Amino acid sequence: MELTIRQVDAFTRKPFAGNPAAVCVVEAFPDHAFMQAVANEMNLSETAFVRRRGDGDWDLRWFTPAAEVDLCGHATLATAHTLFEQGLVEATATAVFQTRSGALRVTQSTSGQLEMDFPAEPANQGFPGELIDNALNTDCLRHAANRMDALAELENETALRELNPDMSAIASLDVRGLIVTAPADEPGVDFVSRFFAPQLNVPEDPVTGSAHCCLAPWWGRRLGKTVMKAKQLSARGGEVEVELSGERVLLRGYAVTVMSATLKV
Repeated sequence: MELTIRQVDAFTRKPFAGNPAAVCVVEAFPDHAFMQAVANEMNLSETAFVRRRGDGDWDLRWFTPAAEVDLCGHATLATAHTLFEQGLVEATATAVFQTRSGALRVTQSTSGQLEMDFPAEPANQGFPGELIDNALNTDCLRHAANRMDALAELENETALRELNPDMSAIASLDVRGLIVTAPADEPGVDFVSRFFAPQLNVPEDPVTGSAHCCLAPWWGRRLGKTVMKAKQLSARGGEVEVELSGERVLLRGYAVTVMSATLKV
């Protein structure tokens, strides 16, 4: 079997930054074990498999090296970029993905910026603060959770940059991952974040689109804004623009293809 795999850096305008994802456009989904093995082989935070449906939409699935997941922003951005770049979706059309989190829509501006329409994932549940504080080795201002992730807010950007988290303790939390956020120091940027998911074999994710579906309503209420600019403070770094739209969040960013390869097994 031969499978073309493209590696795309998402939420960045330049290669070797943002969050890399592997994208595989297939006629039919291989079996689950094979897709999981490919994701493990790629060893990126996410590998996406996408196929065209009879109605013109696309079925999209995401895999970390350890498991299939319900929602992934940066791999959706990478997949849409691939479909637009390959001419599989017209530049002025909307790519519609059917996923385990419902229908996701992506459009492309004339500048190449992609806009994803995702469900909001507000952190409206409680979460034991002492577990998060122990895992992060610091005292957080606020603690919360949504259906996927726990969230912690720190006092400032410096505290976020200087975090020295206990990955084993984070992995023991009964969530997909842990979002940690703080107000931004940089003018023109509203908030910053980091995302840890060692339970998915992703100790720190470079840029996490799905986490911003939680961060947008979190900071929107606090700042009284509907449109905000954010940065994720991983080693690679990335930029995300968010807009609140009712129970949806629009995520905007760029992507760059850095590699295309053929898997032969």
